[in-house]
Amino acid sequence: MDLHLNGKVVLITGGTDGLGAALANRLVGERARVAVCGRDSHRLAVTEQRLRDAGGDALIVQADVTRPADLERFVDAAVTRWGRLDGLVNNAGKSAGGRIDQVSDDDWIADLNLKVLASVRCTRLAVPHLIAAGGGAIVNVLNIGAKAAGAASLPTTASRAAGLAITKAASKDLGGHGIRVNAVLIGLVASGQWQRRADAAGQSEEELYRQMVKNSHIPLGRIGRSEEFADLAAYLLSDRSSYVTGSAVNLDGGTSPVL
Repeated sequence: MDLHLNGKVVLITGGTDGLGAALANRLVGERARVAVCGRDSHRLAVTEQRLRDAGGDALIVQADVTRPADLERFVDAAVTRWGRLDGLVNNAGKSAGGRIDQVSDDDWIADLNLKVLASVRCTRLAVPHLIAAGGGAIVNVLNIGAKAAGAASLPTTASRAAGLAITKAASKDLGGHGIRVNAVLIGLVASGQWQRRADAAGQSEEELYRQMVKNSHIPLGRIGRSEEFADLAAYLLSDRSSYVTGSAVNLDGGTSPVL
């Protein structure tokens, strides 16, 4: 299926490994122009080389999404290079879970800044350029805990629930400009943060994933692949999903207890 992404300009925050990197690879394969930001200079260099080897037209920017000036520089760099903007993927974030009586104010502030305010700021910066391009698509990467929070899941599930509300509200605010806003709610999907957790624990990724699948009772019996996320997100960015907005799609192998 041709996703009609040839020449489209898409921004991805947190795109140097895992889900973001898989999506960047998918998009350049569709001949889209992709701008990726991240904090780690080594991972940025690896991402840049990989996308270039794939023949991609890509822009790599070192930026911390919790810093407004860095986000402005990221968006401005992409628009300066390509003269337009057609899509945004708010992907930056990491899992942070604890009991409500154990999570400090600093933990709450850091999580909300990373997962909520950064997404809002990046969207606000992108919207004028999306309008100028005649419309576009925004995909917010969230977690199934946004719909059904579990024990010891704060502050992440609260931040992700805020992202769900923002997705719906923004879809109504921006629909008249031809801008669609959707969310992907991931369950257990292979990503860079799990790889780093396995390394820190001195175990293989495969062993970690086996434990996670066993403990989570995933109906499909396996962890998700980052390429499966990339396929879904690319579809939501494309004109093939032109009548889909304000929706939240679970990518969790059936784990979530709610639709």
